[in-house]
Amino acid sequence: MQRQCLECGDKLIGRVDKKFCSDACRNTYNNRLNKDSKNLVRNVNNRLRKNYRILEQLNPNQKTKVSRSKLIEKGFDFNYITTLYTTKVGKTYYFVYDQGYLPLEDDYFALVKREN
Repeated sequence: MQRQCLECGDKLIGRVDKKFCSDACRNTYNNRLNKDSKNLVRNVNNRLRKNYRILEQLNPNQKTKVSRSKLIEKGFDFNYITTLYTTKVGKTYYFVYDQGYLPLEDDYFALVKREN
């Protein structure tokens, strides 16, 4: 019985357990196989990365005050965070990795960077 590449159907030469004729066929096959299941994770990670870059850009001194409109103008999405931190006083900080924000009065936010 002649073995064929799972992606392109070409004849396989070499090892008995070989499934693909080339790295390109192996990559194409696996990318197609994982495309749908990984799409949600990829989109969430892209959103978190964008939020992180925005907070990092607006907070160069590790503690800043910024308006909601400035964050939205840059494309910040308040639905994507990685951690919540509540202080003893009851204030809740929202973090995207080590960059965070605390809602203040009048649609302003205190931007902070968590120390390791």
